[in-house]
Amino acid sequence: VQLQACGGGLVQAGGSLRLSCAASGRTFSRYSMGWFRQAPGKEREFVSRITWSGGTTDYAESVKGRFTISRDNTKNTVYLQMNSLKPEDTAVYYCAVDGAIRSWPINVDSWGQGTLVTVSS
Repeated sequence: VQLQACGGGLVQAGGSLRLSCAASGRTFSRYSMGWFRQAPGKEREFVSRITWSGGTTDYAESVKGRFTISRDNTKNTVYLQMNSLKPEDTAVYYCAVDGAIRSWPINVDSWGQGTLVTVSS
């Protein structure tokens, strides 16, 4: 599977960005998807995940109420809407796909290349 993430950039604190991740090479609608991030000098951490149908979502405590994950199975794309961004959200954001069909919670099988989000104070 190939995952192509985009939508990162530089934004001021309080601003918004929407990340997109387009998938190919697999029947997208059968797999749970997730977003993770890695800040400079830190380990990669979970941000959000969504089931194959989009019916169930989950978020890290640090982003609850500010980020929204969604997917469009007709476009093989998963999104991460990020509002009220904070400087501590600065990181490279990675999308990821589960390794098993209709599995939950996500057990990452493949990673996208990452997109950089920088939030200035």
